[in-house]
Amino acid sequence: MRARGLRAIVASALLIAGAAIAAPLAAFAAPAGDGPHLGVASCGGTTCHGRQEATGPRVRQNEILVWQDPTSLHGAHARAWSLLKLPRAQAIGRRLGIADVSASAECINCHGDPAPARGSQWRQADGVGCEACHGGGGRWLASHAAVGATHADNVARGMWDMARPRVRAGVCLDCHFGSGVPGQFVSHRIMAAGHPRLAFELDLFTALQSHHDEDDDYAARKGVAGGVKLWAVGQALAVQRALTLLPTRAAGAFPEFVFFDCRSCHRTFSDDPAVALVARRNGWRPTLPGQPVWNDENLLVLQAAADVVAPAQAKALLAKSRAFHAALATDRAAAARAAAALAASAGDLAAAFESARFDRAQTFALLDAVLVTDADAWTDYQGGAQAVMAADTLLAALVNSGAVDRARAAALRPDLDRAYAAAKDANRWQPAELRAALAVVAAKVRALR
Repeated sequence: MRARGLRAIVASALLIAGAAIAAPLAAFAAPAGDGPHLGVASCGGTTCHGRQEATGPRVRQNEILVWQDPTSLHGAHARAWSLLKLPRAQAIGRRLGIADVSASAECINCHGDPAPARGSQWRQADGVGCEACHGGGGRWLASHAAVGATHADNVARGMWDMARPRVRAGVCLDCHFGSGVPGQFVSHRIMAAGHPRLAFELDLFTALQSHHDEDDDYAARKGVAGGVKLWAVGQALAVQRALTLLPTRAAGAFPEFVFFDCRSCHRTFSDDPAVALVARRNGWRPTLPGQPVWNDENLLVLQAAADVVAPAQAKALLAKSRAFHAALATDRAAAARAAAALAASAGDLAAAFESARFDRAQTFALLDAVLVTDADAWTDYQGGAQAVMAADTLLAALVNSGAVDRARAAALRPDLDRAYAAAKDANRWQPAELRAALAVVAAKVRALR
């Protein structure tokens, strides 16, 4: 059920931008501590994950082959470091005054594995290797495949519990949004030098980077969170991460502009009074004309999820969201206080989502909230892009759970593709076209109930 149009846009962030998952920062929700990183070769034996065919009894055992696939998005992490050798990356480096981006911590901490301690088989050229996602194997590699070993045993020894949505989101966000670690934050300065804009949707990223099968055996050993839960938890923690980083980042006398919606400033304008303004007011946020707009793409989708799953918390989220937008127009201290309050609500919602069931009725209600109830919120390109991805994710979850017939859902593919097309090019963004396309999807989704 995954789409083609906007998927390519998000894939460009994976392939060209921070296409990595790197060592987490304990200040956020990622695992605490990390052991020595032994390198991809330590996982590559034919009795482990290095087979040429999927023939393993419990896991496929060809995971490294999938991770290295040069023709697929599944291979994006393996290619992450080599991308720094390409002309575009080198040009970005020259603009930033970096002689060699492939050796710069400002780049390789997300395009590689910034292992705190390295074994003899560790290689920078491996890009974002196994341990960048699963934690250093020095403490658990020898025991994790032993007879009788359990997933809980492995986690206790230091393997990161990526089956937990909050852990996975925390690790992914370190590079796919940013962390407090040097070299793990794409600032406005880096974007001005040519780095692509980053976007985050945990379920989509999981699908693009899946190297294993979540079959019955996997579910029995680790549990399967499901697409809706991954999506919801990822949205909540993306909001929390941005708000938590805001007070720590500045650009001289100015705030760090990467937190704001790019096109609230980067838009065409004219002195001719007959030329219509491109700026669009959004009734969901109390933002004055001329005020840079906080990039609330994840926040708007989070509000829709909260309205359905946690109505009482949703009211607090909306109030704190409006207070935060208003505080951004006052002073930095007030904005920091409002950001902290809103971040706390987002963290609470992440916890609530991780324990939620997300059954068929709730998933349909979430689709309705995104496509109908919150339709007027999609005035800005980045929010509109999140709305399309959300619709696709939620519909795919209904299909994968057996709640909706696959053939009936597939009939919506052309309508979803039209919505993706409306959000494909930020320079030709027409929100009315997107809302019209989403309205058609909404009508057909209701017929699936």
